Amino acid sequence: MPEHSQDRIETVRVRRAPKISVFLIVGALVGALVAMILTFAFNGTAEASPNTGLEYTQGQVFGFLVLICAPIGLVLGGILALVLDRRSRRRTHEIAVDHESVHVDPEPGTNGHGPGH
Repeated sequence: MPEHSQDRIETVRVRRAPKISVFLIVGALVGALVAMILTFAFNGTAEASPNTGLEYTQGQVFGFLVLICAPIGLVLGGILALVLDRRSRRRTHEIAVDHESVHVDPEPGTNGHGPGH
């Protein structure tokens, strides 16, 4: 089969960028850790709530705090990732790359889908 190849030199920009999903996950985990620390640091379950008149277990308090702290950590992790992404745009490098394209022509007498088709 005859082959045709083309070579051309292109200039591309390369930069290191943070993986935003990792920052979001770590931010949510840090928020859950803060919720755990707040749950055990303050003994807010020793008396009834003045608003509802109920006593909450430590598990319930932890659940409430996770619902508040995890989204805050998620947002803060996302903001940190965006700030680092903006800073990485300043450090772009232009490099030259060799772009090679190879095109294979079908054999005469075939429709280009291989032998006998």
